[in-house]
Amino acid sequence: MPDISRLVEEITPSMTIAITAKAKKMVEEGLDIVDFGVGEPDFDTPEHIAQAGIQAIKGGKTKYTSAYGIDALRKEICRKLKEDNNLEYELDNIILSSGAKHSLSTAFQAICNLGDEVIVPSPYWVSYPEMVKIAGAKPVIVKTSRDEDFKITAGQFEKSITPKTKAIILNSPSNPTGAVYSRKELTDIAEVAVDRDIFVISDEIYEKLIYDGMEHVSIAALGSEVKSLTILINGMSKAYAMTGWRLGYAAAEKKVIKAMGTIQGHAISHPSSITQFAGVAALSGEQEIVTKMVEEYDKRRKYTMQRLDGIDGLDYVKPQGAFYVYINLENLIGKSYEGKTIQASMDFTDLLLEKARVAVVPGKAFGDDNYIRISYATSMEQLEKGLDRMEEFIRSLA
Repeated sequence: MPDISRLVEEITPSMTIAITAKAKKMVEEGLDIVDFGVGEPDFDTPEHIAQAGIQAIKGGKTKYTSAYGIDALRKEICRKLKEDNNLEYELDNIILSSGAKHSLSTAFQAICNLGDEVIVPSPYWVSYPEMVKIAGAKPVIVKTSRDEDFKITAGQFEKSITPKTKAIILNSPSNPTGAVYSRKELTDIAEVAVDRDIFVISDEIYEKLIYDGMEHVSIAALGSEVKSLTILINGMSKAYAMTGWRLGYAAAEKKVIKAMGTIQGHAISHPSSITQFAGVAALSGEQEIVTKMVEEYDKRRKYTMQRLDGIDGLDYVKPQGAFYVYINLENLIGKSYEGKTIQASMDFTDLLLEKARVAVVPGKAFGDDNYIRISYATSMEQLEKGLDRMEEFIRSLA
């Protein structure tokens, strides 16, 4: 058989997907596993959204659509961006995709040439560097500081720019840290992007999941110049509990959207027609269901922090958004369990799953081997059980 592409050899498989698959396999084998690894709402898709999908099937709305998606949903996205984010876009500025992840991947392919550089602040979502590589570009990892809540500063951004820099990726609220960029922080970053003529890919998938009175700011809303450089990415998965439906979107300059449409037309044609009609119901329907889900996430967030505060050896970054807690393991490095020494995040996560039956994601997946990420997008019962097991496991370390 001929060789597989050399590109594949340079790409690391998604560690979060691998851990989730391993946890599910253990459950299928009859083991009682608490899964804190998956970044997925535990709520079902709201009924009115599900019914819209069912009616789309029954109504024969199962044919091809435009590569850019149906106008009805693109119009709803334009309305949403104006009302929620103070952004004016036309239909030709919007493209739908099979999830925000797909929007991101297509955006990188649309703007990157071979050898271009994309600045990726660390900790980062696991797929960012790999998507950049797939697009033929080079991810330039910029390590952020705990003192800055793991947010890249305008100064760091500027110092990382080279003649090959094409874009920077921002994620607010952040996966894995839960950090939220302030208006001032984004304004400073925007000034650098405009001055140096660099694309800003703004991943805002966790926009609705925000706490403690924090404000979500879209960097594209900070002026016409930065708006022209911004590719805003969002989707339905997190806010509307629609992960399996696979529906995301991008908003950008028409030239960028046209390029993305050309790529998408050859790659997938378009996202599922059924999913698109469900998306219309999500955006046009009552939003109180989203508010209620966020309120529940906030209860779980507070409970998780309270429990972590009581476990010696753990330190964490207080999350202001999303549904994750990023936990520092440095005080546990060098300790052991039944003769096995914890030297890095993978050692801890492997032992925790094997011995305590709790799945978490090692910080290595996000660019920092001294941390783990846990998701509180699960029931209070599961949170209590899993945190009990974590606490018992950590107290047993020698």
